Amino acid sequence: MNSILNISSYKFVPLPDAAALREQLHAWALELELKGTILLAGEGINLFLAAPEAAVRAFVDRLQQDPRFTDLAPKESWSASQPFKKMLVKVKNEIIRMDCPTIQPDFSRPDGRAPSVSAATLKRWLDQGVDDEGRPVVTLDTRNAFEVDHGTFDDAIDWRIDKFSQFPPALQAHKAELQDKTVVSFCTGGIRCEKAAILMREQGLEHVYQLEGGILKYFEETDGSHYHGSCFVFDERRTLEADLSASDLAGAKI
Repeated sequence: MNSILNISSYKFVPLPDAAALREQLHAWALELELKGTILLAGEGINLFLAAPEAAVRAFVDRLQQDPRFTDLAPKESWSASQPFKKMLVKVKNEIIRMDCPTIQPDFSRPDGRAPSVSAATLKRWLDQGVDDEGRPVVTLDTRNAFEVDHGTFDDAIDWRIDKFSQFPPALQAHKAELQDKTVVSFCTGGIRCEKAAILMREQGLEHVYQLEGGILKYFEETDGSHYHGSCFVFDERRTLEADLSASDLAGAKI
C-alpha cells in the first residue's frame, strides 16, 4: 500500500530571514516526523519531503500561513516506503546553483517569473509539431547528463552538462541553434528551467518558455506521451514512471 506522501515544491521569493526560518522549519519537520530536504536562500525555498499524508499536509498548512508561501502548490506522488533517510534543512547561497547573480526570479513581482507553458499546452504543441503561431517547437533539457540518460522528451536538446552551473556557458556555445524556434526548457520539477528560461530571454532569445512544474507536473497532468524512459529523482526511489510510480533502474515498477 502506498501510504507515504512525497511532495516537492519551490518558490523564488526574497527570504532575508532565511537563517531564522531554517530553525522554525526544522523544528516543525522534526515535530511531524518528516524526512527529506529543505533548502533556503535569500532567493527562496526548495523542498522535498515525505511522511504519512496527515503529517505532510500539516506541515504545508503551517508553511502556507506565511504570506510568502500562501500560494505554494507542491507536486505530489506516493510510495510504499519512506524514500529519505533523514531530515535536513539548510541555508545556501542559491536554492539551485547557477552562478549567475543577475538571474533573480521573484514570484512576488508580476514580471519576476519566466514565461511558462502548462503541461497540456506543451503536449498539444508536441502533438502538432508547432506552437500556436506555427513556429517550430524544441524542448531543452536543463538537467545533468546522468539524469537525462534515464529519460527525456523525444528529440530533446541535451547539452551534456554535469552540473547546472555549466548551463550558462553551454547556452553561449549553442544559442544560435535556438534562434527562430519556440524553446521550452524543462527539468524535474521546474526550478532549473525557471532560471534557464530567464537567462535565455536575457541573452536575446525571444520565444522561450519554461515547462510549468517540470516533468513531474507533465506526468501528473498528461498521459506522458512524447516522453520516453523514466524521470530521475534525488531520493531512494531513484526513478519515476509516467504514472508517478517508482521504478528500479531496469525499469521494473516497484
